[in-house]
Amino acid sequence: MIFYGLAALIIIIIALLWVGGLYFFKTAIRRTPKTFLADNPNLKTEVEDELISTVGDLQWLDAQDTKTVTIQSQDGLRLSGIWLPSKNKSAKTVILAHGYSGKGREMAGFARFYAETLGYHVLMPDDRGHGQSEGEVIGFGWLDRKDYVQWIGWVLGHVGLNTDIVLHGISMGGATVLMTGGEELPDQVRAIVSDCAYTSVEEELTFQLKQLYKLPPFPFIPVTSLITRWKAGYSFKEASALKQLAKVNVPVLFIHGEADLFVPTEMVYRLYEVCKSEKELLTIPRAGHGTAFQVDREKYKAVLGAFLQKHMPL
Repeated sequence: MIFYGLAALIIIIIALLWVGGLYFFKTAIRRTPKTFLADNPNLKTEVEDELISTVGDLQWLDAQDTKTVTIQSQDGLRLSGIWLPSKNKSAKTVILAHGYSGKGREMAGFARFYAETLGYHVLMPDDRGHGQSEGEVIGFGWLDRKDYVQWIGWVLGHVGLNTDIVLHGISMGGATVLMTGGEELPDQVRAIVSDCAYTSVEEELTFQLKQLYKLPPFPFIPVTSLITRWKAGYSFKEASALKQLAKVNVPVLFIHGEADLFVPTEMVYRLYEVCKSEKELLTIPRAGHGTAFQVDREKYKAVLGAFLQKHMPL
């Protein structure tokens, strides 16, 4: 009788953990409205209540001669992006990677700098599960890295093989470009800019589980990771920017806000330390998550411009 009671208890515990894992999978990984982000105090912005791009930046983008372009992912998803060609037929292109629950057009502020100041072609993809792109799960950069390899191929096919390419991402996009950098890339990819990236999906979700739910990582992270492996095709542990950085061989500019409480600032120091290629680090005082460009735009542009001039010379 004791044995059956114990077995029943174990079954109940396993069932509850599975239900909890499904809840966290739906909350974090499924393509659903991310209402938990709306009132998160760690995502409040410091300047004009704008994140990444101002209203003026978005209006500027809407006034440009852009076009919607598409590719098909390796697993059959139709992925969409915004293409802004250079007005001076530049031989340089930036591919901008947006953050979690965002979309390509939200990178308008960066697009404006690259297009107006530097004269680059600009590509702003919507990641799978975001914006106008298909997909029912969020790849957290790991699934997206393969998509960005294809976007690089699209650029080379559209502009030609004589272009130089920089990958620039923010938040999840920052992790995405680092993960992409660990893949086998064409020589035309010359540099990476990673703004407020996390070290790995496992570490970032562990941090958020504690911040939002006051829960320990075990057993919730392993269970949700198992469900994600089953339903989305990847585990949290393998989705690591740290591991991918060991294979990156192009220069990397790391950027992070010193007041980031959503992706802890300490993560950028570990990313920087692991990177074996040429590297630079910029931290912005008083900047929270994703707001370094807003809090000190002039310093951001100056450091970024010098980095690009060094590694993508005219």
